Amino acid sequence: MLSSRRTALRLCVALAASTAISAFAQSAPYFPPAGTWAKKSAAELGMDPAKLAEAVSYAQQHETERPLDLSDQEVIFGSLLGSMPTRRAKTNGVVIYKGYVVAEFGDTGAVDPTYSVAKSMLATVAGVALRDGRIASLDQPVAASVKDGGYASPHNAAVTWKMHLQQASEWQGEMFGKKDDFIGAAQFGKGERKPRELKQPGGFYEYNDVRINRFALSLLRVMDKSVPDVFQQEVMDPIGASSSWKWVPYANSYVQHEGKRMPTVSGGTRWGGGMWINSWDMARFGYLWLRGGQWGGKQLLQPSYVKEALTPSEHGPDLGYLWWLNTKGKTLPGLPSNAFAALGAGSNTITVSPNHDLVVVWRWHSGNSAEFAKRVIAAIK
Repeated sequence: MLSSRRTALRLCVALAASTAISAFAQSAPYFPPAGTWAKKSAAELGMDPAKLAEAVSYAQQHETERPLDLSDQEVIFGSLLGSMPTRRAKTNGVVIYKGYVVAEFGDTGAVDPTYSVAKSMLATVAGVALRDGRIASLDQPVAASVKDGGYASPHNAAVTWKMHLQQASEWQGEMFGKKDDFIGAAQFGKGERKPRELKQPGGFYEYNDVRINRFALSLLRVMDKSVPDVFQQEVMDPIGASSSWKWVPYANSYVQHEGKRMPTVSGGTRWGGGMWINSWDMARFGYLWLRGGQWGGKQLLQPSYVKEALTPSEHGPDLGYLWWLNTKGKTLPGLPSNAFAALGAGSNTITVSPNHDLVVVWRWHSGNSAEFAKRVIAAIK
């Protein structure tokens, strides 16, 4: 009798443990291993298959008007400093819901420039620098740790890391032949600007790739290695990204650091170069941020940094640390206020909705990225 009771007790304990493990497996988020990403049908995840198909059809029908050979590049942005592809992919995308692939369309493996999505990637490298103590504080002037002359003037000496991240630095100078003032059609194309009075650092927002390129160089200085190397070793390899992406420097953006010649990269493809990547790797990057900077149990970014990065800055539009936010409901109309996005010309976009456990990559499209995401969300029952 005693033996049978012990056997029954062991069976009860085993059953309870099995139930607990099963419950944990269901609640723990899925992280795709390198080289693959598990797929589930819409029905398996409680979505309406017909509405999801309608959303994908909408995305497929809204191709960008930019030419396939990107021959309009210099007219739009000005004279090139780096290389450009001779042909881009057509519109394509990936939908990740509850961690699983529920939809994909187009040439998602095409390695194309993703333009200013690279700015959100620079913000991620800054998060790594902060995590590792390479940046003591985001409120510290960059001049405290970067001594290459770029912050030697009294005006630039006041620029902090946070000002760069919020595009409110008002850094003054020239980077690789492009001046911060954006004056001149030959240099800046349709993006040229009229002269204006320079403001004090920290009090005025301006979307400015020259200043972003200065920020990228400053990250190289404090990390003692190139930004692409940091991004690969500390972000892309841990999240299982492919080896096909490349962060392409300008022809003239090589610098000397600690006796080594290193490439410094841009925060976009305005003047060529920039981040060239496929949709799957973009989805992994977006998924990292959806999961609060954590991947498979490893915290790649400090939770406090992720929270700050997704908090709107005091000046300018609804922008965090080089991530576009939706706290005012204007950036991503129709999406929750805590939705956020990495936005690049083209359009190339990563849209994240934490409320829906959703990441949507949509490339080479016309219109606001929220239009596709809204239709995907409508399929969630």
